[in-house]
Amino acid sequence: MKKTQYSKLKLGAAPLVLGVALVSAPAYAQDEGATSSSEIVVTGTLIRNPNLESASPVTAIGADEIDMQQANVAEELLRELPGVTPSIGSAVNNGNGGASFVNLRNLGSNRNVVLIDGVRLVPAELNGRFDLNNIPLALIERVDVLTGGASTTYGADAVSGVVNFITKRNFAGIEANISNQITERGDGHTLRADVTIGANFDDGRGNAVFSIGYQESDPIYQGGREHGLYALSSSSGGAGGSGTAVPSRFSLPGQGTRQINAAGTDFNPGTTFTAFNFNPYNVYQTPFKRFNMYGAANYEISDALEVYTRGVFSKNTVSTIIAPSGAFGIGVDIPLNNPFLNDALRTTFCDANGIDVATCTAAADPSLTPGDAAYRTVTSSLFRRATEVGPRISEYTTNFFDYRLGFRGGVTDTISWDVFGSYGESENLQQIGGYTLNSRVRDSFLANNTTSCFDGAAAGCVPINWFGVEGNSSWTPEAISFLNEVSTVRTKTSMAQARAMLSGDFGVASPMASDPISFAVGGEYREYKASQASDTLAAGGDLGGAGGAAPNIDGGFNVYEAIGELIVPLVQDKPFFEDLTIEGGIRYSSYKVDAVGSPSYNTTTWKVGGSWTPISDIKFRGNYARAVRAPNIAELFSPVNTTLTNLQDDPCATRDDNGNVIRANPTGELRAVCIAQLAPGTPASTVDFIAQPISGQANATGGGNLNLGPEIGKTWTVGVVLQPSFVPKLSLSVDYYHIKITGAITSPTPGDAISACFGADPSSPAAGASSTAACTSIRRDPLTGGLNGDPNTTPGLFLTTSNLGTLETSGIDVNLNYSRDVGFANLSFAGQLNWTEQSKFQSAPGGYNRDCVGYFSANCGQPIPEWQWSLRTSLAFDDFDVSLLWRHIGGSKYEGLASDYADRGFDDNSREIFEGALGAGTGTLSGKQVNFNRIKAYDYFDLTTRFNVLENLTVTVGVQNLFDKKPPLVGGEAGSTTYNSGNTFPSTYDSIGRRYVAAARVRF
Repeated sequence: MKKTQYSKLKLGAAPLVLGVALVSAPAYAQDEGATSSSEIVVTGTLIRNPNLESASPVTAIGADEIDMQQANVAEELLRELPGVTPSIGSAVNNGNGGASFVNLRNLGSNRNVVLIDGVRLVPAELNGRFDLNNIPLALIERVDVLTGGASTTYGADAVSGVVNFITKRNFAGIEANISNQITERGDGHTLRADVTIGANFDDGRGNAVFSIGYQESDPIYQGGREHGLYALSSSSGGAGGSGTAVPSRFSLPGQGTRQINAAGTDFNPGTTFTAFNFNPYNVYQTPFKRFNMYGAANYEISDALEVYTRGVFSKNTVSTIIAPSGAFGIGVDIPLNNPFLNDALRTTFCDANGIDVATCTAAADPSLTPGDAAYRTVTSSLFRRATEVGPRISEYTTNFFDYRLGFRGGVTDTISWDVFGSYGESENLQQIGGYTLNSRVRDSFLANNTTSCFDGAAAGCVPINWFGVEGNSSWTPEAISFLNEVSTVRTKTSMAQARAMLSGDFGVASPMASDPISFAVGGEYREYKASQASDTLAAGGDLGGAGGAAPNIDGGFNVYEAIGELIVPLVQDKPFFEDLTIEGGIRYSSYKVDAVGSPSYNTTTWKVGGSWTPISDIKFRGNYARAVRAPNIAELFSPVNTTLTNLQDDPCATRDDNGNVIRANPTGELRAVCIAQLAPGTPASTVDFIAQPISGQANATGGGNLNLGPEIGKTWTVGVVLQPSFVPKLSLSVDYYHIKITGAITSPTPGDAISACFGADPSSPAAGASSTAACTSIRRDPLTGGLNGDPNTTPGLFLTTSNLGTLETSGIDVNLNYSRDVGFANLSFAGQLNWTEQSKFQSAPGGYNRDCVGYFSANCGQPIPEWQWSLRTSLAFDDFDVSLLWRHIGGSKYEGLASDYADRGFDDNSREIFEGALGAGTGTLSGKQVNFNRIKAYDYFDLTTRFNVLENLTVTVGVQNLFDKKPPLVGGEAGSTTYNSGNTFPSTYDSIGRRYVAAARVRF
């Protein structure tokens, strides 16, 4: 095969390479030696041409930046980029399924594609997302991030862009790395070790490389940080927590809920209660262990034929640790002769349920059994943490492999072919421990005496005193063993793909250009299969506090595609037209869903772009693309299921999440709406005692939809690249991007569901609202009237999946690279700035078009700052370099403070969270003035130094979060539970504090 010498830009050639750069021509030389032209990976096009310059802006993270940051997994590296919204990763505790993802432009982690060397790998779960934990960082040469629709080049899902990890090529030698990190407080130890071996053989006709790596990290508990020790209420600023408390709370018909007193002898007066502080159990850094291997080889069988292969394997174990399980508002039947029920409690239950004194007294007879005439029970919702059982721990073990084999060769000196196939599987086993079973909790009330249960209870039933104090004598090892079982959920995915491409140039150029017209044509096939198999405990929703059932799911689809791309240099080397190039592409896709009666569909995506270089100092570029995203397996095949969503304010609630009165009982149409949402037979007076959703979480019912079709994205970028000859080594680029997705596959936000029913002013619904479908679709707990409770009886909000949504975002990216010799060292700057103009979501036509820029809330998920930037400043000396990374996150505020707050579904009672002194019971934080409504701009600094100790040994030491910046406090209900944890947003802001890193690299 013909070899092509070229040197567009050599990453790693200088002592210190600028870490973050926007590159207009991402066709890089991978090493000093010759490289086959067919090996070139140009992000954004399938045309393989070493002289290609793309019209699409691509942000590149070089190997030196990876080395400087000492990231342990790819997600940690990507979340630092402006324009990337932090997604599921190591900082997510409640909601982490053992995988890490990337979210480009806040359009969703399911709307981008992650690649290795321009090729997809098997996704990790049913939403089609690739787990970044499987990236072999030791072999990554650079990371390209392309914003905007890339579906023409890479197929569906690439609506918001792609992240392309480019591996080192023709690696020869041995490289070993070891890195240690620890926080200033001595916890969160993280270890990473990698060994890479590579060699050329048969006079350079072949190369093989193998890399093996290991990473592990210890947990950092929220209780180990002052700002996370206590659960703070976003609505009061005081000690918050969960209404699933200790001692128990029980609902009483028409009276709300009441908590057992500290002595376990009677109910406390009124509806107030002591919330459970769950924070100390949760973590800011999830513990993990990862083992990965990567191997690749290529061999030139002849001058016209080369074979290549690549294999990736990893085993990841991630543990999530959550506060204890228990009874989260489940309905229980309490026999009035329960041996743990004293006279005072029994009388209260009888009075509330309208049972007269004589009947109540007769029912207290301990000799009664079910079926006896005098035997009576009362039904109540139980809220009780089973702290005696311990925390909930889910261990996610993922085994992943992806193998690729291909052949390529030359048709002519300028045209080559490439054919490959790959197959990958991912299996994730979730072992769920520490969860009490709802059915066992119910059975434990059916006590014949203090040691045995009535006939009909589960085998091995042990009576438990749910009316007593924490850790009372009934909590024996046998009782704890009876209450909880280990449950499992197994998720399996597979992907088979094949691609055949013909690319090169025709040897024909435009009359006014010297470079020939380049092209790529080919076809691609992909087949996806995925399943979720739960045991009966998880599938049946029997796990207390699991957020609903994990139903069995099984589905798949396949797609056949035809692809074509063209790049045409029109004018070159002419006055004011040093270069004028246009490009275009088209992809036709035919989808077939593996389900009887489900629709098949065809899509067409296309792109056009161009660049104009009037003089060598300046280039203008632009790109327009029509992208698509096909529904994934979860969106198609998930059955209707009740789980948890986030909702801070229920318009029907008259009590806060600690049981205190927050507003008058509902009247007029509001009262009619609240009553209409009650289960049949529930007393109307229940609406006078409804409490706010516990911990800002409410039940919600939704599921997949086999009738979903593809969503359409229209994206365009326009920008300029400046490389002024009068300022050597300066590169500046400015690009405006705009992405709009119509027919988006979405569900309404909780705020949308509330607004659709209660209107712009939730305290005053429109006349007749109580009979509308938007209101009656909201179904409340039959015992408490709240939006929490047993998923089997409390559907909550109805959040259906449809193609009715619209997403839109736009902004500007600015990238700067500059270096100069200052005499004693080389000074360099590498920076990227992002200004987000809009980040909008509309769940359905006619609904509110919500813009989340500058806001945080349960509807917006997490803070979306208007301004973000990162700037690395470095001084490179002969044997060492010093580098400072400055990361800026713009300020944001609670969405309820928006000027159009009423349209967004907030009323005067809910729009302001809290501003003032933190309440009592918050330890050393007491008296500190904190505004939970606003997050100021944040600046973080990381300092890194590298030393060339020996010719083959480099040592790196660094301090991350140099000034030990504390995270902002917003309480525990200010945003989505997945991202709002430990009173802050730990994926966006550093909740851990100052960390030290030391690493060594040996090369031979």
